[in-house]
Amino acid sequence: MPLSPTASGGLRGAAAMTMLGCSTGVSAAFAGYPLLGGQALRYLLAAGLLLPLALRAAAGAPRPTAREWGRLALLSATGLVGFNVLLVQALRHSGPAGVGSVVGAAPLLMAVLGPLLAGGRPGRRAVVAAGVVAAGAATAQGFGAGDAVGTVLALGTLGCEVGFSLLAVPLLPRLGPVGVSAWVTVLAVPMFAGAAVLLDGRAALRVPSGSELAALLYLAVPMTCVAFLLWYRALELLGAERAGLFAGLVPITAALSGAALGEGAPRAGELLGAVLVGAGVCLGLRTRRPGRARAPRTGPARAAGGPVAP
Repeated sequence: MPLSPTASGGLRGAAAMTMLGCSTGVSAAFAGYPLLGGQALRYLLAAGLLLPLALRAAAGAPRPTAREWGRLALLSATGLVGFNVLLVQALRHSGPAGVGSVVGAAPLLMAVLGPLLAGGRPGRRAVVAAGVVAAGAATAQGFGAGDAVGTVLALGTLGCEVGFSLLAVPLLPRLGPVGVSAWVTVLAVPMFAGAAVLLDGRAALRVPSGSELAALLYLAVPMTCVAFLLWYRALELLGAERAGLFAGLVPITAALSGAALGEGAPRAGELLGAVLVGAGVCLGLRTRRPGRARAPRTGPARAAGGPVAP
């Protein structure tokens, strides 16, 4: 029996956010490598895999328009470049718990902003569900502490994470998950490379150690190629407000993966947070998406929750 769009989108969203959560330990192993040059290598490797897929999928189809190129560039600059840079800087001022508790508000923002950008109104149950998920994410992280600079940087990271999804929604009906994933990845390479040359010069690149190379390959292939495709397909099937609920899984899976790697058993707060996130996701997935009755039914692409252009 084929899966329903909700079940299929839910599995994809959960898998993508689980990969992101499990990447915490991997990113720590790559933290000693130059930031900008390392990210340029990561996205260069990912682009080499995604671009042939996009070109094959787009055979005979229209390429991105000038307006779409502009949105893709903004998406890449915020959701990829801005997110990675701000996250690293935020962690230098605040602990992972403090940053995670701020970024954990992503489901709530997506539940509110997603329908508004699509010309509708946020559903009450969707907002409640997103609030439960955000509370669970913050509980799992223990809220944490940090200075004012760290809080501002964490808020910037939160904005970039939300932008990674919401800016993509109008692009998905025409370009599809493969096209959006490939083009934003390609655009991130010169952004990171240019910044690396300008700011780090010759220190931007060096030969990675064995553990750094393994981390780089994980970040480039599962974390970028696979997770991007899964997440953007989940956005198509569920819409931003419901897919955003799965962002609450990031701190949960990060804690559980840390326990699996021998960093200690999950704390009581992490287990409580997991229960809250699960409850919020279940509540949110039962919600009818705002404006669905008014939207024309033209296939899975229309289920993205917004028009082709804002």
